[in-house]
Amino acid sequence: MSNFTFLRGASHPEELVRRARELGYAALALCDECSLAGAVRAHGAAREAGIRLLLGSQFRLQFDAMHSAVLVLLVRQRDDYAALCRFITALRRACAKGSYQLDLPGLRSLRAGACLGVLCLPRRADDAMLRGWVDAVRETFGERLWLGVELHRAFDDAHWEQRLRALSRQCGVPLAACPDVQMHAASRQPLHDVLCAIRLRRSLAQCGLELQPNAERCLQDQPRLRRRYAPDLLAGAATLAQACSFSLDELRYNYPHEVVPAGMQADDYLRQRVYEGAQRRWRGGPDAAMRRLIEHELTLIRELRYAHYFLTVDDIVAFARSRGILCQGRGSAANSVVCWCLGVTEVDPARMQVLFERFISRERNEPPDIDIDFEHERREEVIQYLYARYGRERAALTASVITYRARSAIRDVGKALGHDPEVIERLARNVHWWDGRGIAAARLLEVGLDPQDLGVRQWMALVRSLLGFPRHLSQHSGGFVLTGDALHDLVPIENAAMPGRTVIEWDKDDLDAMGMLKVDILALGMLTAIRKTLALLSRDGAPFTLQDIPAEDPATYDMLCAADSVGVFQVESRAQQNMLPRLRPRCFYDLVVEVAIVRPGPIQGGMVHPYLRRRQGLEPVHYPGAALRQALERTLGVPVFQEQVMQISMLAAGFSPGQADGLRRAMAAWRRKGSLQVWKDRLVSGMVERGYAPDFAEQIFSQVQGFSEYGFPESHAASFALLVYASAWLKRHHPAEFLAAMLNSQPLGFYTPSQLVQDARRHGVRVLPLDVQHSAWDCTLEHEAVRLGLRLVRGLGREAALRVMRARDAGPFADIADLERRAALRGADMRVLASADALRSLAGHRRRQVWQAAAVHALPPLLRQAAASEPDPDLAAPSEGEDIVFDHASTGLSLRRHPLALLRAQLHPRWLSAAQLALLAHGALARACGLVTLRQQPQTARGTTFLSLEDETGVVQVICWKGLRQRQRQILVHARLLAVAGRWQSDGRVGSLLAERLFDFTPLLGRLRIEQRGFH
Repeated sequence: MSNFTFLRGASHPEELVRRARELGYAALALCDECSLAGAVRAHGAAREAGIRLLLGSQFRLQFDAMHSAVLVLLVRQRDDYAALCRFITALRRACAKGSYQLDLPGLRSLRAGACLGVLCLPRRADDAMLRGWVDAVRETFGERLWLGVELHRAFDDAHWEQRLRALSRQCGVPLAACPDVQMHAASRQPLHDVLCAIRLRRSLAQCGLELQPNAERCLQDQPRLRRRYAPDLLAGAATLAQACSFSLDELRYNYPHEVVPAGMQADDYLRQRVYEGAQRRWRGGPDAAMRRLIEHELTLIRELRYAHYFLTVDDIVAFARSRGILCQGRGSAANSVVCWCLGVTEVDPARMQVLFERFISRERNEPPDIDIDFEHERREEVIQYLYARYGRERAALTASVITYRARSAIRDVGKALGHDPEVIERLARNVHWWDGRGIAAARLLEVGLDPQDLGVRQWMALVRSLLGFPRHLSQHSGGFVLTGDALHDLVPIENAAMPGRTVIEWDKDDLDAMGMLKVDILALGMLTAIRKTLALLSRDGAPFTLQDIPAEDPATYDMLCAADSVGVFQVESRAQQNMLPRLRPRCFYDLVVEVAIVRPGPIQGGMVHPYLRRRQGLEPVHYPGAALRQALERTLGVPVFQEQVMQISMLAAGFSPGQADGLRRAMAAWRRKGSLQVWKDRLVSGMVERGYAPDFAEQIFSQVQGFSEYGFPESHAASFALLVYASAWLKRHHPAEFLAAMLNSQPLGFYTPSQLVQDARRHGVRVLPLDVQHSAWDCTLEHEAVRLGLRLVRGLGREAALRVMRARDAGPFADIADLERRAALRGADMRVLASADALRSLAGHRRRQVWQAAAVHALPPLLRQAAASEPDPDLAAPSEGEDIVFDHASTGLSLRRHPLALLRAQLHPRWLSAAQLALLAHGALARACGLVTLRQQPQTARGTTFLSLEDETGVVQVICWKGLRQRQRQILVHARLLAVAGRWQSDGRVGSLLAERLFDFTPLLGRLRIEQRGFH
């Protein structure tokens, strides 16, 4: 078994395969427990190693309450594989996620004649019981049953082998060596023990006999195997291997057939759908040039037999639009004219110059990749539509393999070793992704641990071994696998943690390796916000749609050029806000570049500054070679997009389209496989041979590496740019509606509700407080102001809020008792409403609200109708500071003064506000203080950390170099109110404070807690 038998196997599938090859094995059987999750990775490794991979699975077969055995099922041919997938699916679907149960009656559900069975019996049972169990299992397998002999240097190995030989003679069942390998090398035994403790949720000291007594369950060399197992036992294992000839290469994927009407061919129906859409897109139909482009794309789709794929995507989008669900396609072919006509995308192909062959080539033996973003609040409707349309047997979500990272490994290993829980948590919180795989000694010292202590060293060594290990299978963010035949004949399906969902056992990379169709049904919060904004703008029965947003609005671009982009899709980050005034977008394609250029590919490849200089006219536009003008003209001779790198490989390095696609695949898999070096040699040498400078070739490869970290193709950038423009236009021209929609779509985006409200108020939007006499569940528009909604009250359920609204429809509430009685609110509901200051119109200040809310609910039901005879005590109103603390605690925002306005008098005048900083000259010494609302350390930043500090006048962007982070790490990571001394840098359009020293002023905040976004 591999580590895809979660918390049991102690080696990756690839490690097992490579070790088997080193030991001279001819074949290796991977048999994870009730799973085929590691099969694709083992298959790929076996193909590279030149070793034959046998597939199977093992199961805990329960005979009675006290006894169980291990049953291994081995796949001989394709039918066996399908039967095993169905068997695993049935067991997994019958139980909660991550579990299964198998007894003798359940074993009989295995298809007759399927698989070879190897039964490994428990030693602690008498001979009569063993014979009875063998006879019972043989009813299912007949002559296909073997007995497995496990010998691991236990004191009774010889006696156990004698008993099994006697049982074999009595039952007529042959024997085979079955070493029960759970790790590739004996050195993994300490980690194996830790995995056992994690699984049992005990410390190692408490695991006792649950731990393996030795390290013998590893792959053994052949001489050792021959010493341990008799020749006939090894011959039996060889016979089993010879009987198994199946390979995953035999699997064939079939497209769903429902999307084609009866009596029609897929290509004909696709043509019909495309031209129907073309009539809607162009009044009078497409012109001759566009018809030629449509025919060109349809011809290529027909040649490559992709019509079913496009029709499947069309069907999904058509369903969403029929329900009024906003969606937008993006990906390899989403911005084609075919997809434009089908309505998959709203990116007008006339605004782009994207060649269809760049994504769909005759050399690529796989369908194009189209992702579809849906409103995040309504995506579940689309998911359930797919389950209903194709059935659970032919539709499932892709798995996502959750692996151990530093924090989770520190916690689980620390608990297994018995360390103090408080120390474990302190250390885990002190480690971040940018610390790398090793835990530096400084991190240990900061939490009071001695790096030289033997126990601490052992802890850290085991943490390093566990990093990257699969922890469990989760569901992909939206990858759907749809098949024409039964999906559970290709891969097992199991229940997801979320009710109503099922997932396959393979993740995205596995599906790519197997060439299976995946459509990404993704959730995008901004689509929800845009749709809700459009709904608020649709008045008097006249719907306002995306198509009604005017193109190329100068005022919108003016706003973006000023980096006024809080809440705007994709360009709201600090890096994007720094880029906007420099790039100064004035048209849609500028936004496409803006979206793509602040990414690891262009940054790591050193392409950003050359592009900006050329755009600003500071250097001439030139091309490294005449042949590259075709690829680089639209971006001023500088490669910005992933597709351009692929084009360069073809035009400048002599790659064929298939080789360029291989480069693309290597980019996608580099982080997992590290397979880019061979492509570097081909790319650089190919370019140098054709006369390009070595420096340029190396620069192109650097960009390839950057794209492997986070590739962003032009097609995706164009789809996102459409939403950038739409959200920016809505923010610029309808800021109140945009704010209400953003608040009603939480959680989403870069900014907290508090930051969104403050930004809107700085733009002149009037925001009204929560009030049970006026507030709905959602934030609403009230006389061109935004009334905060009850959804912001933490702890208040939607149903309670709806009862308040229904009761209020009959007339305003007279007092708190009237509210509680008519809306049938619980005591907890009344308390959270009072804490949120939502009862002010009924009771006055917050302390009176809390007192009256508690008092009215304290009355017994019989007295609730009686008037209270006791006067309210004379409670003093809370201070403004107390109200602000309670505002943030109860709703996450406050309409009162900013906390820094209250603290300003306590701060020395040298601590400048954001407004004061903006007036400083470039290079001036400066000091600022503010609430930390965002911490970032992008992987391309070379250790630089970026902070956003908020005060009563705005936001200060702070840059902390790596050296400062190392010197003042604790303050940088943990301070909530941070003061910074440094130097102001500004180019007249955007400014940042370059930090030289940090100060933690958090104690000044008292109990105030401000929501932060930490280390995106």
